[in-house]
Amino acid sequence: MARILITGGAGFIGSHLCERFLAEGDDVICMDNFLTGTPDNVAHLFADRRFSFIQQDVTTYIYVKGPLDAILHFASPASPVDYLELPIQTLKVGSLGTHKALGLAKEKSARFLLASTSEVYGDPLVHPQKEDYWGHVNPIGPRGVYDEAKRFAEALTMAYHRTHGIETRIVRIFNTHGPRMRLNDGRVVPNFISQALRGEPLTVYGDGSQTRSFCYVSDLVEGLVRLLRSDHSEPVNCGNPVEISILQFAERIKALTGSKSEIVFRPLP
Repeated sequence: MARILITGGAGFIGSHLCERFLAEGDDVICMDNFLTGTPDNVAHLFADRRFSFIQQDVTTYIYVKGPLDAILHFASPASPVDYLELPIQTLKVGSLGTHKALGLAKEKSARFLLASTSEVYGDPLVHPQKEDYWGHVNPIGPRGVYDEAKRFAEALTMAYHRTHGIETRIVRIFNTHGPRMRLNDGRVVPNFISQALRGEPLTVYGDGSQTRSFCYVSDLVEGLVRLLRSDHSEPVNCGNPVEISILQFAERIKALTGSKSEIVFRPLP
């Protein structure tokens, strides 16, 4: 039995991680300030005596009583809607929050897993992106706050690994979907589903030929757990290797929901 801290534990992916470790018999401490997470995601876990919750902003000093075996740092706005509205908070949690979480890992001699993102590759010139690709990022664009926050977090994590010998893991998460995604999340899966269910046109930007891969959240969680328990300290991509065009995806959502919505095309933003 392990004792595990999950920052951002009341978020979409974080809440599923809380469930997974509790199911395996571990003690789970969920830390969140509800900036983008919600109490509803973990409300069902409070009855479990092995679950505890700390409401806190991880950019401030983190205190956790007792030993910790692992820290999974998932605190961060993660959708375009969030980090475009919260640019400074996004940068702070990627820098100060990661620093505080790594400091706690050092103090507790805990293994540390950083939730990074495929966005570290920016607007890639290489397809598909392998872990040794350094990316093509605009550091001053509106989306740069998320890309650069995660790139800095990766650099800081590797610095702690090399300097202090902390056992660190870095996962670059690609598009993930599943229960507890917010309908107003701003990403294509909830956008299409909400439009289809409301009978509104499904909005495709461009000609729809651009491709995405979509990983179900339970598959992602399995990958995260395996990476945490591995001895691999370099970044690892985690997602679905099978890509689908946005137009095909819109057609599939329309069929699955039985919606009579039409598909409309808009210029790329």
